Amino acid sequence: MSLQMPPLRGVHDERGAKVTEFGGWEMPVEFDSIQEEHRAVRESVGKFDVSHMGEIAVSGPDARALMQRLTSNDVTALDVGDSQYATITDEDGVIIDDTVVYRLPDEGDDHVFLFIPNAGNDEAMTERWRTHRDEWGLEASVENQTHEYAMFAIQGPDARELVLDVVADPDRVSDLSRFEATYTTVEGTESESESESKCWVARTGYTGEDGLEVIAPWDDAESVWSAFDCQPCGLGARDTLRLEAGFVLAGQDFDRETNPRTPYECGIGFTVKLDTEFVGRDALERAKEEGVEEKLVGFRLVDRGIARHGYDITTTDGDVIGTVTSGTMSPTLEAAIGLGYVPVEYADAGTKIRVDVRGRPKKAKIETPPFVDTV
Repeated sequence: MSLQMPPLRGVHDERGAKVTEFGGWEMPVEFDSIQEEHRAVRESVGKFDVSHMGEIAVSGPDARALMQRLTSNDVTALDVGDSQYATITDEDGVIIDDTVVYRLPDEGDDHVFLFIPNAGNDEAMTERWRTHRDEWGLEASVENQTHEYAMFAIQGPDARELVLDVVADPDRVSDLSRFEATYTTVEGTESESESESKCWVARTGYTGEDGLEVIAPWDDAESVWSAFDCQPCGLGARDTLRLEAGFVLAGQDFDRETNPRTPYECGIGFTVKLDTEFVGRDALERAKEEGVEEKLVGFRLVDRGIARHGYDITTTDGDVIGTVTSGTMSPTLEAAIGLGYVPVEYADAGTKIRVDVRGRPKKAKIETPPFVDTV
């Protein structure tokens, strides 16, 4: 199967970006260097093309009911312009995907939502929503709009100032709190149809820094991207930034098939609202009452070396107790950090462990993420 291409594939080629396959898409992994791009976001501002993320719109009389029953957070708490982080779980409470849910402006009396599945999951989530809608007899439209919109993340301490300089409604965007969003026009996106020039701008991100994410019409992608005059960043820096912030990555820190985990094991139990009804709710109530046997922890290597996905975590005596799910050399800390699952009795900060790096045990300590200061 051929890889899907973001709308800026040619623009990235002209910029000299190195590309990689991710979630069925060919995406830029770095433009200049991971360290340089990482530093730009931590110290100033950088922009990411994240158009590989899915966009699924749900509307109609029963849109809110459908969203409530298929995501773990409380959708009823969202006003227009609000968003929330949530998980999508199966009957056993295992995470299928994590997502951000936005409540868009209503259409008449109907609620409208947009949720963002991870790369490569848009078709499966569209089918899941439609199947359950039909099974439950709900009236809602479920539209996969992944190829109708581009998505960019403008991140860093100077991100808001940069965005405010190029939007039509700077006061409205300036007033956004974390996880709030609004429609506005970005400089250079004027088109024949006024509605096509509008972008959904949200104060969200995946780097640990302040910033905004912009969902723009696919055909306006190049002009919107060009409006943000800052360091372009690839998926390599996105990964080092999110790891320093302690954010989990679907398909790596949890995977329904290869590493099935509940939100409680994964350290994102705050996304679960047990006073709502959703698929997996009963299983998660039991899991919360019984407690978890393993949990995702952060760690920092004391010895030289880099922990990689799949490496064994052991006791100081060499007994295998867990597995690394994510690891990197932190550009900010100049130290090797990672995430992995260990039994709860080894999960306390300061616990001494070893990470088997290519057959050599490396000293490490459990550390509670985030590894750096975040907003």
